[in-house]
Amino acid sequence: MTVAVTAFGTLLAALSACGTGASDPVRVGEVAGPRGQAAQSPMVSTAPTTDPTRIPGIGDRLLRRIPRDSGQVVAVYGKGVDSAESTAVLYTREGPEWRRVASWPAHNGRNGWTTDHYEGDERSPVGVFGLSDAGGVLDDPGTRLPYHQDPDSYAPPNDWDEAHQHDFDYVIAIDYNRRPGTPPDDAARPEGDDRGGGIWLHLDHGDGTAACVSVSKDAMEFLLRTLDPARHPVMVMGDRGELSA
Repeated sequence: MTVAVTAFGTLLAALSACGTGASDPVRVGEVAGPRGQAAQSPMVSTAPTTDPTRIPGIGDRLLRRIPRDSGQVVAVYGKGVDSAESTAVLYTREGPEWRRVASWPAHNGRNGWTTDHYEGDERSPVGVFGLSDAGGVLDDPGTRLPYHQDPDSYAPPNDWDEAHQHDFDYVIAIDYNRRPGTPPDDAARPEGDDRGGGIWLHLDHGDGTAACVSVSKDAMEFLLRTLDPARHPVMVMGDRGELSA
């Protein structure tokens, strides 16, 4: 990663984040989409699944990786292996059964998904990851997750496109190549810098990310107020083909 650490310090080390690489959020000549999803409310459903003891669309390979004590799962269903479009769905466990709580349109890495993520590939990693820490520019909206609020640490640099200036108003760290229990902007990469890191769930800007997952502000507030560390929430994410394998 080539970032002006001396200029932006911990900020850009972590904002490789939505970056997992040195790319700016918007490439030269790229036009960012509108942040039109920001006002959408969650789509709530209580419809039964074919097998209520399984999470829909998640095959045995990834299902086995969900910890037995997890009572909340955010499943991110990618439209395709090379697509930046996806859908995020929150499920909660009630006894042996999983209940669909809410769903939202989402975006993932602008180049799609990968099972072998490297810094700068602009693909989101496929897998099961903890959701242990949160933070952002704005005040804590009432989450039970540890929340690190700091306008300086999470404010994007001024030269980033206007569409991205609110990306990190709220963030939830996705525990890929990071130390759970540290603020989302912690720059440590236990598996090495080449494996990327700083991958977050954050506010959507209407287009693909560098590796993060993005949803509307309403969705972020809903998730922050609903996820409970006592229920060991995790994210299961990937394109639909990999998820169902």
